[in-house]
Amino acid sequence: MEGLVVKNSGSSYWVKGDDGKPVECKIKGNFRIKEIKTTNPVAIGDRVAFELTPDGMGLIYEIKERKNYIIRRSSNLSKQAHIIAANLDWAALIVTVNYPETYTVFIDRFLTTAEAYRIPACIIFNKTDCYDDGEKEYLDALAYLYSTMDYPIFKVSALNPDSLKGLIDFLKGKITLFSGNSGVGKSTLINAILPDSDIKTSGISMVHNKGMHTTTFSEMYELDGGGYIIDTPGVKGFGVIDMEKNEVGHYFRDIFPVSKKCRFFNCTHIHEPGCAVLEAVENQQISQSRYQSYLSIMEDCDSGKYR
Repeated sequence: MEGLVVKNSGSSYWVKGDDGKPVECKIKGNFRIKEIKTTNPVAIGDRVAFELTPDGMGLIYEIKERKNYIIRRSSNLSKQAHIIAANLDWAALIVTVNYPETYTVFIDRFLTTAEAYRIPACIIFNKTDCYDDGEKEYLDALAYLYSTMDYPIFKVSALNPDSLKGLIDFLKGKITLFSGNSGVGKSTLINAILPDSDIKTSGISMVHNKGMHTTTFSEMYELDGGGYIIDTPGVKGFGVIDMEKNEVGHYFRDIFPVSKKCRFFNCTHIHEPGCAVLEAVENQQISQSRYQSYLSIMEDCDSGKYR
């Protein structure tokens, strides 16, 4: 039997078979000994082959070839990777400029990873109903910055159904990952898009203005008219992995075209004479925030540390 992995609880996987019925599955014993270097051998969104045991439990014995996947460095095991989801049409980053604040370095690490794994990415600015004039101005500036790089931008509030119409139309017929920091409102947003999903939600810590984990596992929710949203646990940091220093600039849409004008083909865009990227940063053609994100990833490539 074959099916789609629609839920992952850490110890079990729910696989939606071709008959449409979900089956709770485990990984077959000999499957574990294969050379799998990720903390989760099976990911949400995987197509798998499984067999049924007499008690009705499924045993996964094969992962079908993946169209793509998106990955981050595991925060607990920094030398290992965690596959967030597989077989995606879009990776959507949920961003809040406050309550809590999503830092630009986190945004850029997510977008860079999506570029590296050839997954189209978009940005959803959430909680637009909460912001004062200064925060709205900052949101507009961020939205403009990333729209100039051709990232689709959505400004929404889960409390305002009219603000969701464009996003809902965009999501139809696609498998889209929702990711972001804890507390940015992923689950609340999905509840607003799919009122019958009834996903558990919680607030943020008013002491630290940080999100509190609500979603503890990944799950796919089917959209009216086709497609899925994948809800995932919130993350504090986004550690890139398997990225060579000479490749980092390739995954920045604003840096890569400019880098072709550098004097040296192997320019790191840090200190070399005749660096077109440094000149563009100085002339404000590349934003300081994007350049600082680039430097932070380059630093990670040097030290191998998780950030």
